[in-house]
Amino acid sequence: MQRVVIIGIGDDGASVYSLLKNIEDVKIVCLFKTGAEKKTVDLWTNENVKILDIEKLPEIKNIDVIINTVGSKEVNNFIKGISGSVSVVETSAVNIMLRLFREKEELLQIKRIQGELSTILNSVQEAVEVADNNGVVKYVNPAFTRITGIPGEQRIGKNVFDISPDGALAMALKTGKNIFGHRVRVGGSNAEVVSNASPIIVDGNLEGAVVVFQHFTDVMKLMDELRHHTTMIENLYDKLGQVTTCKYSFADILGNSPDLKKSIQVAERAARSNSTVLLLGESGTGKELFAHAIHYASSRREKPFIKVNCAAIPENLLESEFFGYAKGAFTGATKSKIGKFELANGGTIFLDEIGDMNLILQGKLLRVLQEMEFERVGGNQTIRVDVRVIAATNRNLPQLIRSGKFREDLYYRLNVVEVTIPPLRVRKEDLPILVNHLIIKLNRKLGKKVKGLTPDAEEVLYSYDWPGNVRELENVVERVMVTVDEDVLSKKNFIQHVSQLKTTPERDMELIPIDRMEQILISKALAKYGNTVEGKRRAAQALNISLATLYNKIKRAKFENSNV
Repeated sequence: MQRVVIIGIGDDGASVYSLLKNIEDVKIVCLFKTGAEKKTVDLWTNENVKILDIEKLPEIKNIDVIINTVGSKEVNNFIKGISGSVSVVETSAVNIMLRLFREKEELLQIKRIQGELSTILNSVQEAVEVADNNGVVKYVNPAFTRITGIPGEQRIGKNVFDISPDGALAMALKTGKNIFGHRVRVGGSNAEVVSNASPIIVDGNLEGAVVVFQHFTDVMKLMDELRHHTTMIENLYDKLGQVTTCKYSFADILGNSPDLKKSIQVAERAARSNSTVLLLGESGTGKELFAHAIHYASSRREKPFIKVNCAAIPENLLESEFFGYAKGAFTGATKSKIGKFELANGGTIFLDEIGDMNLILQGKLLRVLQEMEFERVGGNQTIRVDVRVIAATNRNLPQLIRSGKFREDLYYRLNVVEVTIPPLRVRKEDLPILVNHLIIKLNRKLGKKVKGLTPDAEEVLYSYDWPGNVRELENVVERVMVTVDEDVLSKKNFIQHVSQLKTTPERDMELIPIDRMEQILISKALAKYGNTVEGKRRAAQALNISLATLYNKIKRAKFENSNV
């Protein structure tokens, strides 16, 4: 057993230690550090070895070999002065030892890399072929044999310029450039491949080339699969862009009037079924709001809610919007498109302005409602769907039926559950809550701090019949809030906007006594606002008289039907 000490704890000392520590006949007694070294003992924190100052060297007994890895003159002289019969390995011999050790390590590293590279090349599905700078094949992987049918031993050693002169590998060797997407038949086989080749350049010199290729049919299959998935992605992207969810619930329908509450009750009952619903009401009454609420309250709320405005889409495009179209159905149809009914599958489709649909499309819509199936425009594949239909219109459908503009059978199919939404003029008691909601909403939108309306401003709103209903009310309130800076909106802010809308052409009126005209106005006011105490209060405000005066006039006129 050779007892060895190592002088130096730097990189060279560490390398010598690594070289000797696993040799059975060598025992490393300790290491010595010198003042000439900048390295610290931190390098050795994971090694179970003693590290002493070099001044302690004379104290170590029974040393067979001293290995000096430090080239310091002072250290060399110190060792010679105390070594006696102990063998000393000088730094020159250490350098030779380290060079051999490092070459061995590099060789092992190269072998590891070769093993890893060989494993990778043998496992890939693409064929790999390598040739030297003279064109002699040096390597082929197993995939080469699988694709071409040529065993590796029959290929290695052959020259590519003889067996495959038109291949990508030969071209890369001739030109020294990368070759991409080269389609060729492999020499010696019937395999048609698509290949990529690259020259191997080392220190600026061409040392060979490598080619990677796949069978052409495999590439075509991949391309077909790519096209298929691209089409799927495009269709899903289109579908995602068109699918919406419901925005409103019944809690968003504001108002306490009996007529509105009755409509909400009918709609809530309809929501619990899958029956078709027909929403009737003037423009601006909130038919779309009801449609959203019905969908939200139904079992389909997690599914799509698709809206189609039948009046906004040209007649010649409405069918393709409803049912989609197949690729090549008409000029410009470069891909298939999903229609609204298919998008709404499992959910609800809202057909707004259904009364404006042409008769031909009405017949096709009737079939969908009856059979829940259809074909895309230009296609022959029958598509089945599960869709709940909610239709809406502001037109008189029975009158359209009588004039031959709407199919009676479609009307009965749509009108399973009918919900009539009252106009604003018959539920003016809802004006305060609607206006308050609009003010809060528009304050956020416009950055305003409007607190409310003065009584005379409320009277202006009560005195107007709102032919545009809630939509018109929102338009007027927003217009006023945009143009004024007051915190409380007054009559003067509204009168110009409402009076412009109230302007009607003058017409001849039969002259009648003033007291008779007074009776007529009181009768109209009571008919409009009702005979309740609240109704009479509003009637008095509309007539610009006190409530007491109104009661006196009613009593004096002896209105028998006033229920006073």
